[in-house]
Amino acid sequence: MTSAGLPDGVTWIDDPADERVRDYVGLTDVALRRVLEPEQGLYLAESAKVIHRALGAGHRFRSLLLTPRWLSDLSDLVQRAVSEGAPVFVMDPTVAEAMTGFHLHRGALAAMHRPVLPPVAEILDGARRVAVLEDIVDHTNVGAVFRSAAALGVDAVLVTPRCADPLYRRSVRVSMGTVFQVPWTRVDPWPGAITTLREMGFTVAAFALRDDGLDLGELAADPPERLALVLGTEGDGLGARTIADADVAVRIPMSGGVDSLNVAAASAVAFWALQPPTA
Repeated sequence: MTSAGLPDGVTWIDDPADERVRDYVGLTDVALRRVLEPEQGLYLAESAKVIHRALGAGHRFRSLLLTPRWLSDLSDLVQRAVSEGAPVFVMDPTVAEAMTGFHLHRGALAAMHRPVLPPVAEILDGARRVAVLEDIVDHTNVGAVFRSAAALGVDAVLVTPRCADPLYRRSVRVSMGTVFQVPWTRVDPWPGAITTLREMGFTVAAFALRDDGLDLGELAADPPERLALVLGTEGDGLGARTIADADVAVRIPMSGGVDSLNVAAASAVAFWALQPPTA
């Protein structure tokens, strides 16, 4: 395919080094993306479903990248981008792979304008269940926690300063776009903000491997009206100060010689057990 016959607003790209597509270069370089995406005010959404969820949340295109076979199938996204004045790029799959570092098998990749994060008080207003992700560094785990939060009644998510970016491509993909559905923001300072949560009426529950911790079932039997569930980083878990400052330490009972669950799995168990009662 060449530029001939392409719809208005759609540009054929032959060169992966073309400056017009620099937002998409080297997507497998995680360290680089962590720096560039927040600084440039962008994030990347992969697949039509995820892009539609981003648009549904009010986010805006910077540009849209497709391979030729998807140009007609995803014509609604093409028309939406063009109507918003965002460029649409089409390139051969081999060129796209050379540029991004992976096979673009989901048909579409969009560079989106990164929204301004709301203040903590705004997303906590009216919330009954809040998840706090303390220093979780794996983007897959962050995305999985967001998906569980969306499915299991969590009203908002707070991420600490050293937590992985929920809008990194892998997080967005694993969450199936629910990072756009669940209100979230960064909380700083942490764990100093535990005081803020408590002042807003939340009981702060720290999930930790402590023999003297409250059994999850006990907390679920008589849960507080407003509850903040704090989940810790892979490996080390929550910091000692976080556990000390929380109102209660909570543990998920284990059997079969297993001492703990992956943080994403633990979050799903906790969110399910502690869902607020429906009206």
